[in-house]
Amino acid sequence: MTTDSGEGLAASLLTALGNRVVRKIEALDEVTVEIRVSDLIEAMRILRDHPALKFEQLIDLCGVDYSAYRDGAWENGRFAVVYHLLSISKNRRIRVRVFVPETPMLLVSSVNDIWPSANWFEREAFDLFGIIFDGHPDLRRILTDYGFVGHPFRKDFPISGHVEMRYDEATRRVVYQPVSIPPREITPRIVREPHYGEV
Repeated sequence: MTTDSGEGLAASLLTALGNRVVRKIEALDEVTVEIRVSDLIEAMRILRDHPALKFEQLIDLCGVDYSAYRDGAWENGRFAVVYHLLSISKNRRIRVRVFVPETPMLLVSSVNDIWPSANWFEREAFDLFGIIFDGHPDLRRILTDYGFVGHPFRKDFPISGHVEMRYDEATRRVVYQPVSIPPREITPRIVREPHYGEV
């Protein structure tokens, strides 16, 4: 098994991906590359198949809502999909980020044909953020009810939700009704002792 520095990996990435890389970020010994949504499938195949890269495994995929990031001063897109890839043969990790065009239908190509492990991760991102993965073989909710309305990991989704569920004795079944808890903002208070965490 071989390892190399972040600089070596970044150079290999830029050589293999070329102008498909919109931005490259190196921080905390980790490399993140940002790819255009139109180049996603081609770039992912290169990352998997290129002999200098060989990212054989997708270990995670998640949606991100940047709407409240940096106190609203974020200038890039609101929604992104982040892929975490692992090269077992090269002993490397990389993060790939794709910003989703803000249209009524948040659409990204599925990478399920490249890495079958993407299946449930893409379903989760669809369920929680409303991102649609074009070409997914079975894109349906995975964590919420099939009749659930909305996407609970979006920053504008109310903490208490829109409906609540209860058992109705009169009808002898579970019913949904509007939330009876008044909405409120919960801001955690952080209390730290002086010199907390110092060695």
